Order: sequence, then structure tokens, then C-alpha cells
Amino acid sequence: MMRITIKQSDFELMVSHAKAGLPNEVCGLIAGKLEDGDAVIEKIYLLSNPDQSPEHFSIDPAEQLEAIKDMRKLGLAPLGNFHSHPSTPSRPSQEDIRLAYDPKASYLILSLAEKTPVLKAFEIVDGAVTQRILEIGWNTVS
Repeated sequence: MMRITIKQSDFELMVSHAKAGLPNEVCGLIAGKLEDGDAVIEKIYLLSNPDQSPEHFSIDPAEQLEAIKDMRKLGLAPLGNFHSHPSTPSRPSQEDIRLAYDPKASYLILSLAEKTPVLKAFEIVDGAVTQRILEIGWNTVS
């Protein structure tokens, strides 16, 4: 099973982005490197949610293109995306599952439903959801 690692500072940036976007969902892309079948997130891209909805999100195509260009410039691979759930648990909704188009992508969901934010990672292939191992806090010294 794929293991995903993310820096504590990037996790905190995602939480700040999600809180700033309340009551709506926020979203972004994750990029990094694949090492021995595991994903190492090296950069997150905080994007806007044109839908401005607490129940779903979409990614602005122009922002997505700029992020992909930056990934290429930095030699990073696109690893997937993240979005927040302002008031529901950190698990894919039926809409998240329906819209999961890339079986290689990691789908990270940050829940703000509880006092402590919860981030989980998933693989979604043909409607089947598998939780991936997520480690937060590696390489926290910048």
C-alpha cells in the first residue's frame, strides 16, 4: 500500500487555507516525487474554489495550468489533489467518488468537523475507495 508523507508546515498551510475558506470547501494540488512506490509531497498548491460551496469544489483551470507549469519547472510530479470538508468527516463523499477520474492520484481530504483538523488520504479506482497511509511531520525544519 502506498505511503504518503507531508511536511508539518504544509499540513498547517492546508489547515489555514481551509479555515480561511469557511464556510466553503477549499482545494488544491499536491506535487512531489514517487520513491519506491511511495509519494513524498514536496509542494502544495492552494487553489480557489470557483463553486464557493460548502458541499463541493471545482478547480479553476487557469490556476491548475499554472500549478502544472510550476511542477514541471521544479521537476515535481503531480501526485493528486486535496480539498476540505468544513463540517463532515475526512472521507470521500459520493460526489468525490463519482468525480475521481485518476486512479493513480492521491485524494487528500481535510475535515474541520472536529476541534482538531483531520487529514486522510485515499485512492479511488472505479468507485472503490482505499485509505492510504499518511504520515504528517517529516522534515519539519525548513
